Amino acid sequence: MKEKNKSGNNFLVQGSILAAAAIIAKVIGMLYRVPLQNILGNEGNGYYSTANEIYAILLMVSCFNMPLAVSRLVSKRVQKGEYRNAHRVFLCAVRFSMLIGGSIALVTYVCAGLITKYLMSMELAVYGLRVLAPAIFISAILGTFRGYFQGFSTMVPTAFSQIIEQIVNAIVSLICADIMYRYGTSLAQTQGNDSLAPAWGAAGATFGTVASITVALVVVMLIYLTQSKTIRKRMLKDHTGHKESSADIYAELTATILPVILSTVVYNITNVLDLGVFGNVLRSQGYTEDQYTTIWGIYSGQFRVLMNVPLALASSLSPSVVPSLTAAMEKHDKAEARRKVGTSIRFTMLLTIPCAAGMAALAEPIITMLFTNETGTPLSVGIMQAGALMIIFYALSTLSTGILQGLGQMRQPLIHCCIALVIHLIVLYLFLTTFNLNIYAVVGANIIFAIIICIMNAVSIARFLNYRQEIYRTFIVPVVVSIIMSAAAYLVYAGLHTFIGNTAATVVAVFAGVIVYGIGMVSFHGITQDEIAGLPKGTVIIRMLRKMGLLR
Repeated sequence: MKEKNKSGNNFLVQGSILAAAAIIAKVIGMLYRVPLQNILGNEGNGYYSTANEIYAILLMVSCFNMPLAVSRLVSKRVQKGEYRNAHRVFLCAVRFSMLIGGSIALVTYVCAGLITKYLMSMELAVYGLRVLAPAIFISAILGTFRGYFQGFSTMVPTAFSQIIEQIVNAIVSLICADIMYRYGTSLAQTQGNDSLAPAWGAAGATFGTVASITVALVVVMLIYLTQSKTIRKRMLKDHTGHKESSADIYAELTATILPVILSTVVYNITNVLDLGVFGNVLRSQGYTEDQYTTIWGIYSGQFRVLMNVPLALASSLSPSVVPSLTAAMEKHDKAEARRKVGTSIRFTMLLTIPCAAGMAALAEPIITMLFTNETGTPLSVGIMQAGALMIIFYALSTLSTGILQGLGQMRQPLIHCCIALVIHLIVLYLFLTTFNLNIYAVVGANIIFAIIICIMNAVSIARFLNYRQEIYRTFIVPVVVSIIMSAAAYLVYAGLHTFIGNTAATVVAVFAGVIVYGIGMVSFHGITQDEIAGLPKGTVIIRMLRKMGLLR
């Protein structure tokens, strides 16, 4: 029984490793965006964000979901002891990703001007998008390596490469942004267009992505080479005698990845469509390109950067829960699948709900601390407070989509995303035109989009697994404790900021909030001793809580 529990919790441990790495990477990403914002300004950040949003969509079409597809197919074969076929999946996936990734990278470079000018209404984002084109090809190969390791339920190579990737990205982006901004300034003086400086600065910043992904690929390839002996030993132990043809693997790979790509594109294309609708509507309302680009730069360069930190938790748990659920379904063990679904949802809500509440309560101190000398601070604060629910529902919708894919229900997320997207666009247009909500229309429409997906995903999971989500400890207790935590954190900040300054008071308030939340969750029985034990260093945490008198 102990061994079963250990195995059952392994996906949570691996997910925690990936989540920790993702949080570190997102924090690094958030921190470097602060000086990057100061280099580029709001207009330059708008061009930078636009290029990255287009790149993200193209990445999803080509290879973003390759890790999930490869991990699922590899996991299925590992459960059967077919290690040779698992490795054949990997080799076929490498060739597949090189072909698709290379083709889309070429098309992106050639058509960058048309995309930025006619689809996004931000023509000068073309420089950044062209720089990003090679990253699509490199990411395709990188994703295949990560998916292969994840198929064996090990997230360490992915986690380690993500941290290295973000460190390189931060360093190279800042250096190149500064160099290219100065180059753009010289062009602006000769050509009489002041927007060339932020546009070229944004292009320099995007080169950090290309450099970082290249380094990450080198890292995972080195890890693969160090594991080559272990891989060969596994294949020698494979006595199943079943050899799959490359044609069969390509067919299954395509059948697996196509619905995942489509659902992910629909799920994530909202930000690109939001930008297109937002820019065109505001332009019709009399705003200039500089004005709506600046507003969008504040939304994407500040709120969404901060929002991505807690969202990394849900995004990181999905890669670990997919092969875990795939293994459970291969064994026809729905009871185990239900346990893993419940655990993953609880784990995500326990962490994202307090993050959202804390960011709303301390919105102004956090924005002031991170984005100094910004004229858009009041707008940033308002967006963060209005978007707190967006963090929670996006986290839950991301995780529940991954759960359905792990259960082999590939079409449902696509259908749900399409329905939600149509409603989202209608609501967004009405919010912008009828209610004149400006950027708050984007926030509100995204909250509705995520809620719709959450509801439909929950219904599908419940029907397929005969599953009922536990409510009290998963949602009610975290919400109640998060409200108490937010009040405590704000009171600590209010009492200290006059004496020790905004930054120090904000840091102290955040730590105070973490302590209050931890004590509250244990006191209200929102988390059990067994659940704590299942976390990395769980026994150490339990000993500390016993010394504090919070656990018996």
